[in-house]
Amino acid sequence: MNGTDDHTRPEAAAAGPTPPLPQLVVELRDLIVEYFKQETLVPLRQLKRYVGFGLLGAFLLGFGAVFLGLAGLRALQAETDTALTGNWSWAPYAIMVVVLLVAGYITWRARGAVRRRRDER
Repeated sequence: MNGTDDHTRPEAAAAGPTPPLPQLVVELRDLIVEYFKQETLVPLRQLKRYVGFGLLGAFLLGFGAVFLGLAGLRALQAETDTALTGNWSWAPYAIMVVVLLVAGYITWRARGAVRRRRDER
């Protein structure tokens, strides 16, 4: 014998007989399912609370922006008395649209500046 026989290799003797192919396929499928759960489902479950609070915060900030816009509109309508009535009744609405757009732009730019600073580190 040339020494390559299965009976002479220590690792072949320790490993035992190879399981049948159907059993290997079932084990492979189980391994893939467990890996999928470990690498996708578990992290998604862990992110659920984080995403939930993020969505709730976005929802509340949206409501806050709408209420601030309405408050500003009512203030413009009430405090300008007769100056913005008649043909100028559209002006408070346009002013509030511009104010909200500018506030949104400033917020967007500030968020970008924070990200750039964080990326530079």
